[in-house]
Amino acid sequence: MPERPFKAGAEEDRSPKEPDIDFDNFVFESAGVSLNLKTKNKQLRDHAETIFRAAVAAVDPAVAVRNSLRLVDRTRLRLLDVETPLPSGRILVIGAGKATAPMARAVEEILGSRISEGLIVTKDGHGLPLEHIQLREAAHPIPDRRGEQATRQILELVDKATDDDLVITLLSGGGSALLAAPAEGLSLTDKVITTDLLLASGADIGAINCVRKHLSAVKGGQLARRAAPAAMLTLVISDVIGDPLDVIASGPTVPDPTRYGEAEEILRDCRILHRCPRAVRDHLRAGRIGQREETPKPDEFPTNGRTRIIAGNTSALQAARRKAEDLGYDCRVVDHRLCGEAREAARQLAAAASRPVLRPTCLLAGGETTVTLTGNGKGGRNQEFALAAALAINGRDDIVILAAGTDGTDGPTDAAGAIVDGGSVDRGREVGQIATSHLDNNDSYPFHRATGDLLITGPTRTNVMDIYLALVTPGD
Repeated sequence: MPERPFKAGAEEDRSPKEPDIDFDNFVFESAGVSLNLKTKNKQLRDHAETIFRAAVAAVDPAVAVRNSLRLVDRTRLRLLDVETPLPSGRILVIGAGKATAPMARAVEEILGSRISEGLIVTKDGHGLPLEHIQLREAAHPIPDRRGEQATRQILELVDKATDDDLVITLLSGGGSALLAAPAEGLSLTDKVITTDLLLASGADIGAINCVRKHLSAVKGGQLARRAAPAAMLTLVISDVIGDPLDVIASGPTVPDPTRYGEAEEILRDCRILHRCPRAVRDHLRAGRIGQREETPKPDEFPTNGRTRIIAGNTSALQAARRKAEDLGYDCRVVDHRLCGEAREAARQLAAAASRPVLRPTCLLAGGETTVTLTGNGKGGRNQEFALAAALAINGRDDIVILAAGTDGTDGPTDAAGAIVDGGSVDRGREVGQIATSHLDNNDSYPFHRATGDLLITGPTRTNVMDIYLALVTPGD
């Protein structure tokens, strides 16, 4: 893994003093296994969990909103550097994503009864009680009918907006799947099949969202086009490397630089174009040859809106670094754009952690890896990362590695990720679980469950990609 100096992003530090996230639910799932850890490993594992908690707390969505959005006076509203007059008409609040419920609650605290109407859609289990804004829950990462119905309701709201109104849009990770309104001529099933094929292919989030935009009636700037001429403020919590606004939640309120031809080529490069529904193939081809309206490009984008990122992975890494240093570790961020195959990235982090150190050391990374499925097991990218790391540090009593999603969910499981040490592989073997076999079958979850290495947090209601860390102590 290339070592790059850590450079803080443009966004200010928004570490919460009183995070809304309930950390009492953070537990290690041991499945009845007595870990019998050495004292050194136990301390390293405890420290790894503490550092991860600090990272998640720093991107508490409600705190991020409170730090970014405020009433200047009775007539003006300010979002970071953008100031807008309060409308003579209505204030509508809409949104989608895993972090949208606490974002909406914070907006209600700020605007209260000034909110005329609103509707947000979030992942199952991620909702919160709201007073002025309706909330819907739907499936993620594969969209379902509930998400489609909620999106249609959101579109009905913005279609009626006038130039006297203000639309506040709240977006976070998961918004792409939750804003699920297929383009004309396509069904939700067409989108589900295509999305499922893309996820299994190992395609990165940018490629997936390029395709999603061109199968959608709302993504790729189309929501902003529908809301015009109303003014629009969009608050974004980024779950994408580099924070590209056109990729986060598939960019429903910003211009789209991608085209139909690119979406078609992505499916071809992933070798799944021929497996996609006929309606999808016909739709993309029609768009490529100009028979479908393109998503709005920068030169034709409505000027009614402003979009700002209010939190992201950089904020989480800053907080993790501070916590690690508070615990006495020399700390450096070795990669804040980690991507690629999970198992290969894990081997690189393990190799970096295997170098001799003179003082307790913490290596941090942030990003989002991918898994190309070749087996039929159960797990997620972070659990696969952790399993590959466990094999790479097998037998070491001076290294612990954590890989976890800040949203509390890793793949189709109830785990955020896993924490492994040099004894994980042997603990698995003692109960009949062979690490290499589980890795070959993309079956990391049962292995970590058997070894007591799962990290289970429950929904954190935030999402800024993943955190990876290695804690290393000097050799005896």
